[in-house]
Amino acid sequence: MAVTWTISTLERNTSDDGVVVAHWRASDSEVVGEDTHTGSSYGTCGFTPDSSADGFIPYADITETQAIGWCKDSMGEETVTAVEDSIAAQIADSKAPAITTGTPW
Repeated sequence: MAVTWTISTLERNTSDDGVVVAHWRASDSEVVGEDTHTGSSYGTCGFTPDSSADGFIPYADITETQAIGWCKDSMGEETVTAVEDSIAAQIADSKAPAITTGTPW
């Protein structure tokens, strides 16, 4: 299992072409027999772009990999690990649920 990080959308300031918010999703799945167990998390990261700063990347030139890196950097390693651990826990709970439904007859 490996968590996949994606960016669903970016919000930008049209006056300086800088990204102000990135909407991210992290997800993973595990197939057991015919069942697929999934886990995911969604969130946002806010930024204060400075178009005059060295290394500024205009909106049109941003890659998803860069935006994911920005989000992970702003979240910090501890939070990224917590998100990925939560996804693993969701999958584990799906594989062995504490509560099930049905009838005994």
